[in-house]
Amino acid sequence: MRPWETLAKAVAPDGSPIELRRRGHELLIRADGYDLMSSEDDDSSLALATVALRALGRPATRVLVGGLGMGFTLRAALDGVGADAVVEVAELIPAVAEWNRGPIAPVANAPLEDPRAELHVGDVAKRIKAAEGHYDAILLDVDNGPDALAHDRNEGLYAARGLGRAHRALRPGGVLAVWSFSDDPAFTRRCTNAGFKARVEKVAASRKGRGRYHFVWVAKR
Repeated sequence: MRPWETLAKAVAPDGSPIELRRRGHELLIRADGYDLMSSEDDDSSLALATVALRALGRPATRVLVGGLGMGFTLRAALDGVGADAVVEVAELIPAVAEWNRGPIAPVANAPLEDPRAELHVGDVAKRIKAAEGHYDAILLDVDNGPDALAHDRNEGLYAARGLGRAHRALRPGGVLAVWSFSDDPAFTRRCTNAGFKARVEKVAASRKGRGRYHFVWVAKR
């Protein structure tokens, strides 16, 4: 089997080493020695946006994406909104944003080059906290899900307080969508307690094979 080639290295804000690797046509981002995302992780990342925008049931004019990754969710969100819409994407790790303008760009057809895309390098939780009735949809893919956190700092997004802030940040009828590696009935209950009408959809997993299925919560204000 062809070995992995390291294209770039960086350090995340929490001090974790990250690196961008390539093997053949596949690109891979590793964080602290663990596979974080692959260029073959497209199916469920695309579904995060398509499922949410379908559930919204109206044209979206402003969308917030938490986690740039390989750009798949951002690309699907851009493809699902109109010419005058704005899709913000918040990425915590500066290097991931840089790589998406470089070697990762072709993977999702260079979504950061779309004039409707606004990149914010920083914590998506801060953007949610600062907003009130601002977004039609908030799409979160910042970890492995509410019950499988890789980074403890992300727990606040999925806790009661974080869900309450997301509820306030959405316009009436707006949708919060959350990607997850696994199902978590407790999270569904927290969404309901925060004022959402929530359900979870099982979606096709990635071609990389990180499980046969992944899950997307759709929580409507």
